[in-house]
Amino acid sequence: KRNPGYAAELGSLSAGVRTMFFMLTPNESAFEKVEDVPQYVQQATPFFVGLMVLELVVGVLKTGGSVVPLGDGLTSISAGMISRLPLLVMRGCELTAYMYVWDRYCLVELPWDSAWTWWFTFLGVDFCYYWVHRFAHEVSIIWAAHQVHHSSEYYNLTTALRQSLTQQFTSWIFYLPLALVAPPAIFAVHIQLNLLYQFWIHTELIRDLGPLEWVFNTPKHHRVHHGRNLYCIDKNYGGILIIWDRLFGTFALESDKVVYGLVFPIKTFEILYVQLHYYLYLWRRSNTYKTISNKLSTFVKGPSWKPGKARLGDHIDNPKVTGQEVPHSPSWSLPLQVYVVIHFLLVLRTYHDLFENKMVRIRKTVKEYTHINFIRWPTAAVLETLRCVVMVTMQRYSYMTPLLPSLAVATEGHNTVVMSLTHLNFGPFLPNIPRI
Repeated sequence: KRNPGYAAELGSLSAGVRTMFFMLTPNESAFEKVEDVPQYVQQATPFFVGLMVLELVVGVLKTGGSVVPLGDGLTSISAGMISRLPLLVMRGCELTAYMYVWDRYCLVELPWDSAWTWWFTFLGVDFCYYWVHRFAHEVSIIWAAHQVHHSSEYYNLTTALRQSLTQQFTSWIFYLPLALVAPPAIFAVHIQLNLLYQFWIHTELIRDLGPLEWVFNTPKHHRVHHGRNLYCIDKNYGGILIIWDRLFGTFALESDKVVYGLVFPIKTFEILYVQLHYYLYLWRRSNTYKTISNKLSTFVKGPSWKPGKARLGDHIDNPKVTGQEVPHSPSWSLPLQVYVVIHFLLVLRTYHDLFENKMVRIRKTVKEYTHINFIRWPTAAVLETLRCVVMVTMQRYSYMTPLLPSLAVATEGHNTVVMSLTHLNFGPFLPNIPRI
C-alpha cells in the first residue's frame, strides 16, 4: 500500500522532478479518495519555470540566441493561465463526468491499492488521450479549441503551456468508458501525470533518445505532430506512449525540417483571438453553404473538408512548405518589452494567489487577465486604462498583492501613471501596443 505520508512530501525536489517525467510508483501515487489526490499540475509550477529557464540558458549556449521570443512565449504562458480559469469555479469537466459515471454505472470496482489497477488506469488514460487528441484534429468544432495549442510558430517548453480554454468541455467524453471499472482517485492521478509528461517533449534541444523512441512519445516524435509540413499533418497523437500511433497508422518519423504552426498561420499574439478565432471562422464558413447537411458538416467533419470531398478532406489547398518560412516575430522597442514583462509578472502573481486562495470571483479575474490583450485597436489606450483601474482596485482591497510588499506603493503609482498617460494619449508606445 502507498505511503500515507507521501502527500506531505510532494514538495520535495525529487518527487517533483519524478512527477514531471512520469516516474512516480504505484506505491506513492495511489489514493483511495479523490480529495486525497494532490494537485500535481498546480504544484508543478516551479518545475515548469525551472525547466523553461534551463531550456533558455541551454538554448543560448547552443545557438547563441534565445529559443523563446518574448511575444510568443508570453502568449503561450498566458494561454495556459487562461485555460485553468474554469477550475476556480468548478471541478475539471473530465473528473466531474468521470465520477458521475462511476457512482451510477460502475460495472467492476477495481481495488484502488492494487498496482495492477494503477497500471491498467495508466494504459486506459493514455489510450483514451490518443482518441481525444485524434478527434481534436478530425472534428472541426473540437479542432476550433485544440488549434490554440498548434498556433505557435515556435517549438519550446512555453508552447506546451499554450492550452485551450474550451477543449476541456469536450474531452471528458472520451474518458467515460474507463469510469466503468477504474476508481476515480486513480484516474485523477493519471489524468494529471499524463498532462505533465507532455510538457518536457516540447523542445528542439533534445534530438534523439534511442530505443526509448520505439515505445514512448518523445520530443522527436512530438515535433512532427506540431509541424505543418505535409508529412507531419495529423500524425503522432500519443500522450506518453507512441505505440497507439504505430498500431493505428498515424505514426510518422521526423525527416525534413519541421516548420511549426497552423497550416494558415494567424500572425498575431492577441490572446482572445488565438483562443476563439476559429469558432468565428467555422460559423462564417457554414453560412456560405445553402444546405443543412453542408452547414452541419462544416462543424463535424475535418478542418480540410469541403463539399464533394471525403470526411477529412485533403491538403490540396495548403500553402507549400519550403523550410524557409520565417515565424511571426514583430520588433518591439525596449520600453515596450519592459512594460510587457513588468505587467506580466504582476498578473502572474495574481494568478498564483487566485489558485492558492480561490477567494476572488471569476469575473474580477477575467478583467485582470485582459492585460495580455494589448490590442492594436483605436481604443487600446482606453482598454489599458480600464485594466490598470482594475489592478489598482484589486490591490487596494487586498484581492491581489504586489510581487514584494515594499513594491505596493510603487505598483499602485505605476498603474496610476499609466492611466494618466493613456487617458491623455501621451504614452510614447501604448497606443500601438502589439497583439499578444
